[in-house]
Amino acid sequence: MVAIVYTTINNEQEARKIANILVEEQIVACVNIVPNVESIYRWKGNIEEEREFILIAKTVEKNVTKAINRIREFHTSELPDIIVLPVIGGLEEYLEYVNRETE
Repeated sequence: MVAIVYTTINNEQEARKIANILVEEQIVACVNIVPNVESIYRWKGNIEEEREFILIAKTVEKNVTKAINRIREFHTSELPDIIVLPVIGGLEEYLEYVNRETE
């Protein structure tokens, strides 16, 4: 089964570093970096606002824990936003690509 690992990163350098590590180690097949996202959230009783980068990583279920651990290892936030979304469908050839690239 294919899964999406979603996270937000504070800066471009960190986003690129994490994306490259995940792809180079074949933990994920692909990472999209979405720049300049504005996040508003409550943290420790305060409303926070900041610009972030979204990482959308495509992987297989067996690599989800590895992906989370590697993101956590290099993420500079105290509590990283890491969410896993199951893929319930898609272009079969693309899903096969994700499986091939994460073996």
